[in-house]
Amino acid sequence: MSNLEDVIIIGSGPAGLTAALYAGRAKLNPLLITGDDVGGQIALTNEVENYPGFPEGTTGPELAQLMQKQAERFGARVEMDVVTAVDFTHGSPFTVQVYDHEYRARSVIACTGATPRRLGVPGEKELTGHGVSYCATCDGFFFAGKDVVVVGGGDSAIEEALFLTHFVNSVRVVHRRDQLRADPILQHRARANEKISFVWDTVVKELVGDSTVEAVKVKNVKTGERSRMATNGVFIYVGHVPNSDLFKGQLEMDEVGYVITGKFMHTSVPGVFAAGEIQDPHFRQVATSVGQGCAAAIECEKWLAQLEDRA
Repeated sequence: MSNLEDVIIIGSGPAGLTAALYAGRAKLNPLLITGDDVGGQIALTNEVENYPGFPEGTTGPELAQLMQKQAERFGARVEMDVVTAVDFTHGSPFTVQVYDHEYRARSVIACTGATPRRLGVPGEKELTGHGVSYCATCDGFFFAGKDVVVVGGGDSAIEEALFLTHFVNSVRVVHRRDQLRADPILQHRARANEKISFVWDTVVKELVGDSTVEAVKVKNVKTGERSRMATNGVFIYVGHVPNSDLFKGQLEMDEVGYVITGKFMHTSVPGVFAAGEIQDPHFRQVATSVGQGCAAAIECEKWLAQLEDRA
């Protein structure tokens, strides 16, 4: 049992790094396994201006680096590796497999996040962060006085389109159907907003630009007509994909694949906790993920203490 960890944290976004910080301060000697990128989605965000404590703003990579440094200061061990499998079926201790090694842990905190669903069209990958965004709350300010396109017709798309009107000159909502899927109240607000217009029955086929977005090429799904729309930015809201494949058959999930937790971050398996966007399809903010990571670590420490009491 000498290689038995008290807690393994899977994922190194804001939730995972915060969980590592709190677990470290609780003297749990946490092991955090980063995944492909330290920082998660935040590491791909050029500028962060809505995180408390940074009145002049910061960059996503810098914020992730500071979070990691703080967690390591209190004893967190950060392992640059990818978890390939877990086994929660027999209860604690759990098995966590990386490429060439197997760990055992009394408890686990899952913080693997979610990934914005991409359109998968030419130009999208190259222009992400250069006029293409998946978060108006994060990036809307940078498009002040400009014209933007929002792709999607659900709650997220319309909520973010309304948010963008506080900054931009105009918003064109491009939707593949002839009616929105968003909540009726949101639809009413959007239709009443003079800055918002709608492009119906239309899909984006290509994003155009050299160093930044200049236009989108679109196609009408009913007529087949193709056209080009000039724009300064594209905000894409066609859903998120939770990074939960690792936990299928292990943890209870909703129909989309988000891990189900109670308000104290407990999953369906005692001793396994989840925090951040892996269990949060609604807020998807750095600040909320940090709070959830904090809560998960505190609850994890309490669970481990009870485990010791029963031993």
